[in-house]
Amino acid sequence: MEGRNPRILIGKPGLDGHDRGAKVIARALRDSGMEVIYTGLRQTPEMVVNAALQEDVDAIGLSILSGAHMTLLPRILTLLAENEMSDVPLFVGGIIPEEDALQLRTLGVTAIFGPGSSLEDITRSVWEIIERE
Repeated sequence: MEGRNPRILIGKPGLDGHDRGAKVIARALRDSGMEVIYTGLRQTPEMVVNAALQEDVDAIGLSILSGAHMTLLPRILTLLAENEMSDVPLFVGGIIPEEDALQLRTLGVTAIFGPGSSLEDITRSVWEIIERE
């Protein structure tokens, strides 16, 4: 990553069609100096991981409001491992119950941002995640 801005992939896996939050986060991260690749709506786990691999990203941020986080995120983490990308941090935004959040963190999700998370907190946290890697 040295000599370049961090590259962050922002995506919307699953069938959820609400992308305003993902676009707002993408803009905030871009405004903070990151290079953001937005993959758009209705991405499969395979599409997310393939894009991350092709774009050589430093982190992946996903927005999931559909309730399918316990299906989509473990699959994405498995695909990341299969592609030797387990070192790429995965952060998630959405409505995720605390018991699911605990399990997802155990599986390898780096950070989870729920409703009410401020853009400042998210941006600061993502920079901290990138700097740790």
